[in-house]
Amino acid sequence: MTKRDPVARRPLGASYWKLWSSSGLSNLADGVFSVALPLVAITYTQSPILIAGVSLALRLPWLIFALQAGALADRMDRRTLMVVANTTRALALVTLAVAALMGLGSIWLIYVVGLAIGFAETIYDTSAQSIMPQIVGRDQLSRANGRLYAVELTANQFVGPPLGGFLVAAGAAIAFTVPAGMWLAAVGVLLLIRGSFKVQREGEKTTIRADIAEGLRFLLGHRILRTLAIMTGIFNLASSASFAVFVLYAVGPESAMGLNEPAFGVLLTASAIGSLLGSLVAERIEDWVGRSRSLMIGTVGGAIMLGVPAFTTDVWLIGIGFFLGGVTVVLWNVVVVSLRQRITPDRLLGRVNSGYRLIAWGTMPLGAALGGLVGEWLGLTWVFGLSAVLSLSLLAFMYILTDRAMDAAEQDAVP
Repeated sequence: MTKRDPVARRPLGASYWKLWSSSGLSNLADGVFSVALPLVAITYTQSPILIAGVSLALRLPWLIFALQAGALADRMDRRTLMVVANTTRALALVTLAVAALMGLGSIWLIYVVGLAIGFAETIYDTSAQSIMPQIVGRDQLSRANGRLYAVELTANQFVGPPLGGFLVAAGAAIAFTVPAGMWLAAVGVLLLIRGSFKVQREGEKTTIRADIAEGLRFLLGHRILRTLAIMTGIFNLASSASFAVFVLYAVGPESAMGLNEPAFGVLLTASAIGSLLGSLVAERIEDWVGRSRSLMIGTVGGAIMLGVPAFTTDVWLIGIGFFLGGVTVVLWNVVVVSLRQRITPDRLLGRVNSGYRLIAWGTMPLGAALGGLVGEWLGLTWVFGLSAVLSLSLLAFMYILTDRAMDAAEQDAVP
């Protein structure tokens, strides 16, 4: 792999650090919300299928709206889209908080709000990944993405989950109001970033449909990007299956692990600690062992994380597995996201990101549904074991993802 040019070490700039701060607040809200929602949901039902439906509602928008979100990110100001998306997510959570105070909460209302938040998330995440090359130079992307992952994962997985567990113990209304306020605070910081983040378009006006088709042609016609999207989609299917039902395996006096809500949140911080470490060392590992070996390490580590609950209920062993998975999955993400940003023309980046996520994230609702069905029919340990096997099968794709092939793709890229 080509070594980084020394110019990549120049300062990332004030706009980057405002984006970094806003992302930290937004992801802290995500972390609280991601734990609070299933913990509140299990107060309404103990059915694995209905609990898996919460993850299905959150991820289904990636399957049906991702392409449109990408087209919007290439047509409109990306920062404005992020502001609108976070405001929408905050208002949706306020709705749940009010319902909880009035005694009107239900699993069905959680599904509706989950869908609304999921649609907003498709717009926010697509715009957030697409705006990065407008904030920093392409030669700085690995470092910028690594630092961004550090704050996102610290907030989303280290601070957010235990905070979410404690807030649920204090009451559902509080657990939903706090992350809503965090999303609004993130909006305030985004508004401090100066400049326009609308991509200049040349030529005749086109339709949304034509824009989507152009982005898909680029993605599906690029062997490296296509392979990475498929691999990520398979892993996300496996991980969604596992984590959609893990709350039933871990929480409650009759569960396999017997944890309470705060302890569950603390357990999830094991992967957060690993993720934070991974985000800080990812660029160094990428330079040291190369991109191809980095992706192999990410694949094996992810399988360990998903599979360890199939063999033990020991909280320490599961925590170690989550820690290893956190390190390696973030290593994978930094390598893949930075490569995709480098080899995709900026005018197509929103659409390519959304098309990639349609493949990579569109499998999540299917994984959540499969996790619920397998857990209902065969038991929860089968979900974890099968997910690990599916993750390991991704090593079969590595003959395509050589360092030479990825270097060539980067060199042939058109800005």
